[in-house]
Amino acid sequence: MKMSTPGTVNKMFSSGSFTSPDQSSAHDHDEDSDSSQNESHNMKGEVHSHLEENIRPYIDLIDKLRSVGIQKDLALPTIVVIGDQSSGKSSVLEALSGVALPRGSGIVTRCPLELRLKKVTGVNWKAILSYRPVKASKQAAQSTHHEKKFEFEDPSSVGRHVATAQNEVAGKGVGISDELITLEIMSPDVCDLTLIDLPGIARVPLKGQPEDIGEQIKRLIMKFIEKQETINLVVVPCNIDIATTEALKMAQEVDPEGKRTVAILTKPDLIDKGTEKGILKIVHNKVIPLRKGYILVKCRGQQQIDDDIPLEEATQMERDFFQNHDYFRSLLKEDKATINCLAIKLTLELVDHIKKSLPQLNEQIKKQLWDVRNELKECEGGPPQDPKGAKQFLTQTLKRFNDQINSLSSGELILEENLFAQLRAEFKNWNDHLNRTKIPFSNSKAVSHENRGRELPGFSNYKVFETILQEHVAKLKEPANNLLSSMKDITIKGLLDVVNHCFRNYPVLKDITESKINNILSSQQEKAEQRISEQFEMENLIYTQDPIFLKILSEIANEKFSEEQLPMFDKKSKYSHMLEAHYEIVVQRMADQLPMMISLFILKQTAQLLSTDILSLLDGANVSELLFEDSDVSKRRKDLRTRLDRLTASQTALNEFI
Repeated sequence: MKMSTPGTVNKMFSSGSFTSPDQSSAHDHDEDSDSSQNESHNMKGEVHSHLEENIRPYIDLIDKLRSVGIQKDLALPTIVVIGDQSSGKSSVLEALSGVALPRGSGIVTRCPLELRLKKVTGVNWKAILSYRPVKASKQAAQSTHHEKKFEFEDPSSVGRHVATAQNEVAGKGVGISDELITLEIMSPDVCDLTLIDLPGIARVPLKGQPEDIGEQIKRLIMKFIEKQETINLVVVPCNIDIATTEALKMAQEVDPEGKRTVAILTKPDLIDKGTEKGILKIVHNKVIPLRKGYILVKCRGQQQIDDDIPLEEATQMERDFFQNHDYFRSLLKEDKATINCLAIKLTLELVDHIKKSLPQLNEQIKKQLWDVRNELKECEGGPPQDPKGAKQFLTQTLKRFNDQINSLSSGELILEENLFAQLRAEFKNWNDHLNRTKIPFSNSKAVSHENRGRELPGFSNYKVFETILQEHVAKLKEPANNLLSSMKDITIKGLLDVVNHCFRNYPVLKDITESKINNILSSQQEKAEQRISEQFEMENLIYTQDPIFLKILSEIANEKFSEEQLPMFDKKSKYSHMLEAHYEIVVQRMADQLPMMISLFILKQTAQLLSTDILSLLDGANVSELLFEDSDVSKRRKDLRTRLDRLTASQTALNEFI
């Protein structure tokens, strides 16, 4: 393949035409127009020179942060390129970068390819390819090797080098990987831009591909595009229904308002006659609106590739195509056509996106640094080796655990999931359930005359009154025990979170404490169940102070009653009011007493018993056994130090930039 001067679009970038895709209009050819255009070129060249000074540092900053690996900890502002297979994605990237990328049928891009384009002087053309090869083994599914990095100066070898890297990362064949390959291209003829190319969306698996290859690719794409820090660059062919493209559907799913989506329309030369106006409607945002809009491009087709048409010549052919097109000519003046216009738009969009993201990025790094340093304090160094020092270390460790347990039981310790907020939610559910069990007893058959005993009409049967209430209250026992069970589950999770926080490095101590928690809570649950049972036995006595009963009765019946009036209070409707009044008192008692009782046994007393039990470990303790460190602690310590280095380097880069 002929690879003449690479980066044709970027020659236009450096010549001053970068900022104005409409300046080569085919209309005005007189001398005044030519003079005006030359003046415009010079002015825009100066404008671009100023822009370049302000653009490059932002892109370099994000590239540097990605180089230290900070994307493992937080999302970075980036442009991600997605598209269905055969959408023209590779042709767009070739036109932007000025180099030919791997081509072929089926899935060509099998790993995320980060393309860093850097406009530099003093270098003809140079590329750096870096990646981490992954080798499968019987012992481990995958083991990541150290990063490979090498430089080369032949633009025509890019496709071969990228294909080799993909084979080492994703394996030979048709598999995919989410491991990043970085291709950095430095040249005076490229624009300042960084973007990530993702595998094309496959609809039908090819020979040797797993049946779910399409879903694998979608999961990989979703991993990138769902992040709010990502600008989604969707490549869509003009010659198909835009609404049916899978890539655009996925972008809409994660960005329904189109705030961070740009669409590239490709292959305008392949559309049917009569559909041009429909394409213009799409470009003008009248079909599927996107805040960042659409750009129409015409890259090298397969015939031009077969004929070895250089990219530089193909770029000029693209411009001629639009200038001579009856419908699409107007898009040049609107900055909505050509690869050159796309390069400008993407660069400015990326830099604007980076600028807006920097304050939040800085805060995220600060917070994560704080968290990592605190985590390192917990596993840094470990217990002293001498017996006296180890005993003192164990005492301090157990005391710190007890302090946190007591803080938890009093509501002072706030975990990731607020324990007291969860308990309050359960108490509210219990109270709501109690209120739902209030019924108008006048509908009860037990209150009817059919159940009248030996009493004369107008006299109430107290035994019936008592039985009705007892039966109704008895239905609350199962929900009460459910409340107890829920509170136990919430409490045990809260306690285990504290255990994991304080003893995560010491599996023996952790296991002993977890066993104590389970034993204590089981015993406390039995006590609470017994007290709940006693509470229901007490409710069977059907008792409350007379003034309380009269007050509630008056509120329900909407009349004022005294003890002297009660003997006359014996009609069926009034009799039901008496039932409702007493049940209201039961509900009020149960709404408070059950949560208080369960809180006392399950949370408060459990914390007290656990604190006493934990401190008893110091009596005749085998200190070295209790403080035995988990084999994973050293790995965790190493991972935290590596993460600390990443975050520190990133913070330094940000501080220097800001």
